Amino acid sequence: MQRHATIHGMSHAPEPQQRRRLIVLIALASALLSAGAMAGANGLHKDPIAPVILGVTGILFFAVLGRFAARKLGQPSVLGELIMGVLLGNIGYHFGSDFIQVLREGPAVFDMVELALAGDSVKHAAEIALGKDSGDAILHILSGPGGPALTQVAHTVDVFSRYGVIFLLFLVGLETSLDELRSVGGQSTRVALIGVIMPFVLGFAMARLLMPELSINVDLFVAATLGATSIGISARVLQDLGELQSKESRVILGAAVIDDVLGLIMLAIVSGIIVSGGFSLGSMVQVILLAALFLVSAFALGPWFLRYTIRLVNRLDVVEAKMFISFLFVMALAWFANLVGLATIVGAFAAGVILHDAYFEHWGKVHEHQFSIRDLISPLEVILVPIFFVLMGVQVKLETFLDSHVLVMAGGLIVAAMAGKLISGLGAGGGMRRLAIGIGMMPRGEVGLIFASIGKSLGVISDALFSALVLMVIVTTLVTPPLLKLAMRRAPEPV
Repeated sequence: MQRHATIHGMSHAPEPQQRRRLIVLIALASALLSAGAMAGANGLHKDPIAPVILGVTGILFFAVLGRFAARKLGQPSVLGELIMGVLLGNIGYHFGSDFIQVLREGPAVFDMVELALAGDSVKHAAEIALGKDSGDAILHILSGPGGPALTQVAHTVDVFSRYGVIFLLFLVGLETSLDELRSVGGQSTRVALIGVIMPFVLGFAMARLLMPELSINVDLFVAATLGATSIGISARVLQDLGELQSKESRVILGAAVIDDVLGLIMLAIVSGIIVSGGFSLGSMVQVILLAALFLVSAFALGPWFLRYTIRLVNRLDVVEAKMFISFLFVMALAWFANLVGLATIVGAFAAGVILHDAYFEHWGKVHEHQFSIRDLISPLEVILVPIFFVLMGVQVKLETFLDSHVLVMAGGLIVAAMAGKLISGLGAGGGMRRLAIGIGMMPRGEVGLIFASIGKSLGVISDALFSALVLMVIVTTLVTPPLLKLAMRRAPEPV
């Protein structure tokens, strides 16, 4: 009660006082991060893990600030975390923060280290992975006395963010069931199919038109990213409107289930084509067969694996068993997916679809368990996922928008992304608010960011294109709530 009263009191504090508190907190966090960086640079840390603790905690602190600000403004949490990352990355870069500059380059820094360890000269490795200007700047930072600590912190933040994405997709899979996939109906299936195919087609055409100098692999990945949907944002708006039981809501939520599956399959195919070295009918068929083999194997052998491992740990209590088995299963499938050339998130999603609390009936009736799998895994997601979104924001380089070509490219992608999903509403047929259904499928949110980050880690998406895709994610996420509210107030269309 004491804690609730304190929070309640804060929410009614005068606005100027809240702003002053926020400024003090940001200044304090920035000072701590700077002090930590200076201490690391001067070798003052006796424990090598201390800089990691400070760096990760600092990122998480800014994520919480972003989440608080977003909720205060009635926006999705993911948007606040992403924009906080954009501000942190670009302000830190402007003021010459070594830590932020390393984080800003993302996977390219680790590619540089890998090339150097493989025998390349460090300077040449930096130029290949980062380009001449960025390579020289990062090499100067990492060659300094604080370089090893910065590399360690950046790598840890990157690993934590990847774990966050895996747990996020696992929890999405937990909300999906095979029975649900079979029962969503023809309307949802049509909406989902159109909602994946049309953004893909429009995105590919727009990429070819606006970026003819890029390879077809880039165009394919951009198109796949535009096909994603983040249904959590629409579901929250529908819940606020009291419309979750309406026909339109059921179609949107049902289509989102199928959309997730189709989007991940499309990502697997496109990623496989890129990893295999180029687009060809043979490579596409090979990737499709591998994806099918993985899914069939996972759904056929996964239940057997779960029952066998649960028998091995039946002397543990139910909380320990659920935690250990869930973590083991999601990581095993994520690794297996990567082994066959698919994204790890495909395996994480499949693990969530397969696993459910009924496997743990050895400990009594499921509804009598104190905690569900979701209850136990959610705390990991709450900590790790915000780190991913802040890191994605940090890697958005606002200076790329000074190039008019990047702005045109971003505008074209936004138009293709919105139009493709709006067209999907036609699949619902008459007698429904088809515009509302199309708008409900429009936000990209966390799913679009995950797709874009995978493209960047594969070296397919440049800094400028990544920034354009993040802007597309922000715009489609921002415009959905007000547009969906207006569309749901309209009368259903005639049959």
